[in-house]
Amino acid sequence: MWMAIAFLLWAVSIVCAIIILIEAFKSEVWKGIVSLICGLYMLYFAIVEFQHPNKWLIIMGWLVPSILGGIVYTLFAAAAVAGAMTGS
Repeated sequence: MWMAIAFLLWAVSIVCAIIILIEAFKSEVWKGIVSLICGLYMLYFAIVEFQHPNKWLIIMGWLVPSILGGIVYTLFAAAAVAGAMTGS
């Protein structure tokens, strides 16, 4: 179940990242390509150049679920390893 929650969080993050990428490609093709290659530039583009009525909702929808999904997935993997080591 925790694995499904992590993947659901990552799916939300990917959808929001795609929205930002589409806007980067609409702005300039090179900005879209650089955003694909370098996540820090995508963060810069999202904060400084991205214009959308729900800008901060989309940015938080990109960053927060990806971080939370990583935490949930890591905790699930650590619990699975600990359970395998104890024989449970």
